[in-house]
Amino acid sequence: MTAPTAHAGHEPRPASTVSALSGATGEAGGARPSLMLRRHIKAPPARVYAAWTQPEQLAKWWGPEGSKVGPAELDVRVGGRFFIRFATPDGERHGVGGAYRAVVAGERLVFDWAWQSTPERVSLVSLRFAPDGDGTLFTLVHEQFYDEAARAGHERGWTASLDRLAAHLEGAGA
Repeated sequence: MTAPTAHAGHEPRPASTVSALSGATGEAGGARPSLMLRRHIKAPPARVYAAWTQPEQLAKWWGPEGSKVGPAELDVRVGGRFFIRFATPDGERHGVGGAYRAVVAGERLVFDWAWQSTPERVSLVSLRFAPDGDGTLFTLVHEQFYDEAARAGHERGWTASLDRLAAHLEGAGA
C-alpha cells in the first residue's frame, strides 16, 4: 500500500478510500447497496489495466491472500464474456463471470458480475484507471448488490484483492 500523495492544487489523497453509496432502486422500492473503492497504485494506468485484462496477470493477484486462480477466461471487448475460477486457502471453490459493457483500453472497464452459485443476482462493476502523479488513481464502483450483506462481503473481498493487486504491481509480487 502506498502513502498519501500531494498533487499540485490538490489536498493529499489517501492511498485507499471506501465509500458506501446509495444504489439503484430495487423491486421493493428501496435503494440497492453499492460500493466504491479508490486506490493510488504506483504503476502506470496501462499496467494496472493489463492486470485486469490479461489472464496470466490476473492469476497473480486475484482473490484473498493464498487464493489459487484456475483458468481465467477474459474476452475483453464490448459484449465479450469473462469467467474466473479460484480456490481460497480454506479449499472453497468459486466462479464469477459476466459480460463486458464498456471497454476503453487503459482507461475504463464496465462489466456485469454474477457468482456461479447465485447467477440470478447480477450486479455491475465499473473500473477507472486515471494517471495520477507517479502512478494510477484506480476507482472501482460495484453497484446493484442484492442486499447489504452482499455489499459487505464484496467490500472485504475487493479490499483483499486490491491489496494483492497493489503489492503485485508495486513490486512485492512482481
